[in-house]
Amino acid sequence: MTGLLFLIPVALLLGLSGLVAFFWALRNGQFSDPEGDAARILADDDDEPLEDRK
Repeated sequence: MTGLLFLIPVALLLGLSGLVAFFWALRNGQFSDPEGDAARILADDDDEPLEDRK
């Protein structure tokens, strides 16, 4: 029972810090261009094949 007195505030603190981090990332534009990121991963910008790199 005394373990719950420790674990419940820790869980609430971790959940609140995750929520704050999410809103911080949202406010700083981390999620502003999801379509561009999805298209960028498909682009092949390599000039030479992997076998020729040293």
